[in-house]
Amino acid sequence: MDLRAKGSFLLAPFLAYAPLAGAADAPKLDPANTAWMITATVLVLFMTLPGLALFYAGLVRAKNVLSVLMQCFAITCVVTLAWVVCGYSLAFGDGGGLQGWYGGWDKSFLAGVAVATVKGSIPETVFAMFQMTFAIITPALVIGAYAERVRFPGMLLFSLLWLLLVYCPIAHWVWGDGWLQKMGVMDFAGGTVVHLNAGMAALVCALVLGRRRGFPETAMPPHNMTMTVTGACMLWVGWFGFNAGSALAADGAAGMAMLVTHIGAASGSLAWLACEWLRYGKPSVLGIVTGMVAGLGTITPGSGFVGPMGAIAIGGIAGVVCFFATSWMKRSLKIDDSLDVTPVHGVGGVIGTVLTGVFAAASLGGVGYPDKGTMGGQVLTQLTAVLAVAAWSGIVTWILLKLTDAVTRMRVEPDQETEGLDTVEHNEKGYNL
Repeated sequence: MDLRAKGSFLLAPFLAYAPLAGAADAPKLDPANTAWMITATVLVLFMTLPGLALFYAGLVRAKNVLSVLMQCFAITCVVTLAWVVCGYSLAFGDGGGLQGWYGGWDKSFLAGVAVATVKGSIPETVFAMFQMTFAIITPALVIGAYAERVRFPGMLLFSLLWLLLVYCPIAHWVWGDGWLQKMGVMDFAGGTVVHLNAGMAALVCALVLGRRRGFPETAMPPHNMTMTVTGACMLWVGWFGFNAGSALAADGAAGMAMLVTHIGAASGSLAWLACEWLRYGKPSVLGIVTGMVAGLGTITPGSGFVGPMGAIAIGGIAGVVCFFATSWMKRSLKIDDSLDVTPVHGVGGVIGTVLTGVFAAASLGGVGYPDKGTMGGQVLTQLTAVLAVAAWSGIVTWILLKLTDAVTRMRVEPDQETEGLDTVEHNEKGYNL
């Protein structure tokens, strides 16, 4: 399988790649592609450490800041080892897969992944590491839903199980030659695999674990917006590796993905800002950076398929819809998704995945559809992917939460929540209160 792009069978009709060598010839390493992919891998890891860690840590109350930083750091370590042991094989293995549902065990402990192993035009070591950074940030996103109320041991066990039983199968479906990829779904960099997946899991976590003490009557403002904005800026920069790196080559697809990613972020920021300004009379820093995340998450699935005008539309729609979704969840439904993972990443993932089927049309500046498909047919395929991913993520997440809680209680005691997780879970304080 040619891995020059995650959805190589989709991209082949659109991108003017140089012809591949014959099937009998060994793939040849491209130094330029390799250098770019190493850079992109660093950028995606930079999104979690320190980007997401700082973004989330600034949003919680001061008594919980270290707990969020610790969770992001620990997830990075746990996912890394699990990815090496079997995660990479379950997602991208090509031996023993059950009808495109999982990748099998042939690449466990990275068997066969050596210095000289080439996939497409880059070393498989680089490909495995690049994909590892996606596997790290996705469960790290989920912690935003249950921040300030979950025990550290429960978080670790849940994140590990969730990686292996939710993330890896879905990554295989969409990117690992699984059933959704064969169906023709267009997800360039993770609208379903990362954002919708994390958003659905976040919703289930918020519902199962319950609200924080005092929510929604007690105000729980961010303790350090400077930290949050710093993390947001790092996320914006790192997202170029996330989306443009998903071309797995230093080529025109990567260049267009970088351009539309930046446009989507700006469009989403301004749309959210406008909504907030009109509704509350003043624009906020929290609003503009949240709109940026909404725009980036929503442009992600279409970043390799849509053009600049499509990016403006997708980002703008994301800013408006995610703004109202956030308000609706907290004010009307009173669901305590602490850091708004569901309305931003989950809703954004759905919007972006569906709109990719619209704005990928050549008449709208996109690359067109695989196998000369139609807009209606592609939108239907995109909706199928949305429903399948949401169902799997939601159901399995619920099961894993119940299982984890039975093994090691997940939620802290009420008095411990009042005291703060920094002291209760880690015997440290990020700030002198």
